[in-house]
Amino acid sequence: DCGNTQEVSKMYLDWTYIVLVLPAVLFSLWASARVNRIFSQYSAGRTRRGMTGAAAARAVLDANGLHQVQITRVSGNLTDHYDPKANVIRLSDSVYDATSCAAIGVAAHEAGHAIQHAQGYVPIKIRSAIVPVTNIGSRLAMPLILIGLVFSAYGDLFISIAYAGVACFGLCTVFQLVTLPTEFNASHRAMVAIEQTGLLTEDEQNGARKTLRAAALTYVAATATALAQLLRLIVLFGDRGNRRRD
Repeated sequence: DCGNTQEVSKMYLDWTYIVLVLPAVLFSLWASARVNRIFSQYSAGRTRRGMTGAAAARAVLDANGLHQVQITRVSGNLTDHYDPKANVIRLSDSVYDATSCAAIGVAAHEAGHAIQHAQGYVPIKIRSAIVPVTNIGSRLAMPLILIGLVFSAYGDLFISIAYAGVACFGLCTVFQLVTLPTEFNASHRAMVAIEQTGLLTEDEQNGARKTLRAAALTYVAATATALAQLLRLIVLFGDRGNRRRD
């Protein structure tokens, strides 16, 4: 049992974490800090039209015939999201009543997600379809991996259980990969809508664009971290499998 405990410790302390995962984690922390900094920078001041984030989202939705989509407030900072089940855009306190170009950009981005659903955008349909599976996978991944490692000395069955855990983690990585095009596309739709509806001047559009690009980078970082963690698991278990065969 002590040997198995050491294997578990090695899984979290060996070189694979430092080489594969740590750079992605640092990138993710940098991206998160950057989006908060840029959002704060472009949240200062009032746009020329003085439109709030909620009003901007309403304008984008109405321009696309989505009058049935509701807009509500949600607590928190940058907790904005579109809920396809309720058909509601929920805007955070820092966006809902705010009149900055950053708030307009974020609100239009969430309206972009609503437009994606209404138009049957393929990547977001795939993401919605795999949500139940990825939720199960995220809950099962680490328990299965740890059970497989701790009891691996008792037979190949437990190694198979660990591999099943890696496969579950792989499902979460697939979800992150599918999320990327949906987020980039929603930001593109947002900027097109902002320009076409005249919500922001050309200078103000630049602030909204920078905010959305910074936000998109956090999804890139999350995907990179998930891929790095998956690769680490594959390397660890591949190495363990080779040692068992030897």
